[in-house]
Amino acid sequence: MKTRKLLALAMALVMMLGVASTAFAEDAVTQLPRNETLYFAGQQWGTVATWNPIGVNQNNAMATTAQAIGSRTIMFETLYMYNFMDGSMTPLLADGDYAWNEELTEMTVKLNAAAKWSDGTAVVADDVVATWDIAIKIQNGTATNYAAYIAGIEAVDASTVSIKSAVNAEGAPVNPLKVVEFLGNAFIAQKGWIDTVVARNNDDATAILNDAAEDVVYSGPYTKFVSNDQQVVLVRDDNYWGQDASMWGSLPVPKYIAHTIFADNAAGETAFKAGEVDVCQQFLPNIQDLWLKDELPISTYMEEAPYQVCLTMPTAWFNMNIAACNNVALRKAIALAVDYDSIIANAMTNQSPTFADVPRSMMNPTAGEQALYDHDAVADLQWAGNDVAGAIALLDEAGIVDTDGDGWRELDGEKVSLNACCPNGWSDWQAAMEIVADAGKNIGVEITTLYPEWAIYQTVFTNPNQTEYSIFMYSPDGAGPAQPWGRVRQFMGGDLIGIENNWTGNWGQYTNARIDEILAEIPLTTDEAALNALYTEAVEIYLTEVPNFSLMYRPAVFHEVNESVWTNYPDATDGRNIPPADCTDGYGIAALYGLELVNP
Repeated sequence: MKTRKLLALAMALVMMLGVASTAFAEDAVTQLPRNETLYFAGQQWGTVATWNPIGVNQNNAMATTAQAIGSRTIMFETLYMYNFMDGSMTPLLADGDYAWNEELTEMTVKLNAAAKWSDGTAVVADDVVATWDIAIKIQNGTATNYAAYIAGIEAVDASTVSIKSAVNAEGAPVNPLKVVEFLGNAFIAQKGWIDTVVARNNDDATAILNDAAEDVVYSGPYTKFVSNDQQVVLVRDDNYWGQDASMWGSLPVPKYIAHTIFADNAAGETAFKAGEVDVCQQFLPNIQDLWLKDELPISTYMEEAPYQVCLTMPTAWFNMNIAACNNVALRKAIALAVDYDSIIANAMTNQSPTFADVPRSMMNPTAGEQALYDHDAVADLQWAGNDVAGAIALLDEAGIVDTDGDGWRELDGEKVSLNACCPNGWSDWQAAMEIVADAGKNIGVEITTLYPEWAIYQTVFTNPNQTEYSIFMYSPDGAGPAQPWGRVRQFMGGDLIGIENNWTGNWGQYTNARIDEILAEIPLTTDEAALNALYTEAVEIYLTEVPNFSLMYRPAVFHEVNESVWTNYPDATDGRNIPPADCTDGYGIAALYGLELVNP
């Protein structure tokens, strides 16, 4: 990173002449001090609807994004902060580590005595209980994600909560991993404010869910400042409790967090290159050209390819409702023949490790997940792609051959004719689907591409009975305390079969009884060797059965920063263990406390 940081210093004065101040609409604010403002792109794509931490449909990316890879804690806070670099959970509103009982049916969490709400009152156990109770009552996102795993939350005393696991018929916890995920995902709201919202909405769940929450009480370091159809700005609360020695020991460095609402990715990219945006969460093709060719003071988490930390794997799903897709030899032959290196080079412009670098499994490339299975045990089942000869041999051996001389193979007397689908306009995914279609051509299997609009696509692939798409793309989850268990479930979990409007996983409707047994065992297995054996068996089944195949690795969030104004962002060489998570997500928010001005 040293080369680019020196370049940043050299370019800073030139860049700042053009962006010394940023103008806003006359009905908002006229100017923010550039040396006090951190600008973002790629997150907020429309006017904020609400500031409601217990609501839905907020369209408030900067303040209310709750996610397993680490919720965005700029304004509302979670009990812990997840770090996808090492899987750790750092206390935020909590004090110290959480503690399980021996049976994993009850977890105890202590609260930080210094934690305060924006109105100066203490964050107490009753706030956590009220947050859970209202979630169950109005069935918000917290309830949707965790009601199956948490039976209830009780206050032990003012600073201690007990989280009860949901249990099965035998009294065993359903899934302790999801209970841990709750700690870093769910925003905690103030009981007094919840009571106010309930009262003013006459106890109506729909109204509570959609309350605009202009009077919201928060515990985080920033609060709303400007919000309109042109920008969202949050301002630092200089009374923020986190400056206590028990937490950060200081305030975050930028006074303002700002996000212009750009028309599209291209507009955001232009502003980023001009130094009008500091932190960009967009896929930028050939990102390295911005410093190698354009000599801009732009950097990523890693100076060399793949530049980013990849957490998820956009995947091609075989539709088991289509007869041909139920043939394992055909599935594996198609997967073997795809040129993944071409996908990574062209669709991802090398912002992904190859499958030779990180052999395929169901684990993302992070060290923690890669350590969870025995690589040697499954090495003979893994493939890096572009193995046309191997795919042809597999099809020939299975009797899937061309009998009528038209150049296309038949299965059970019918020409194999499939389609490969993804949403129109998702250019990198479309490029990948074209390469899948080319692989079919190379092995005598007809695969045509189909690109419906997203509005149509989302209604089809989530339909468990659909027969319109035979091979289609969607991404499993990235990182989180319940991963890679959750991803194994998404790839092959039988409990996800037949779900209407299915956004959860197993979109191909694959079933395997042994996988379901493994999925039940993993969350209750604490012995590392036994856990490794279970994950290894699951990977072996996956690579043998090929119910779907990942096409690339991809970041859950992109980390691209312009160092014309601010520097000292996290990078892979600095030893701070801050994840590249937009300086806002999970433990990634630690970045805000280390930023430095290029020209103080």
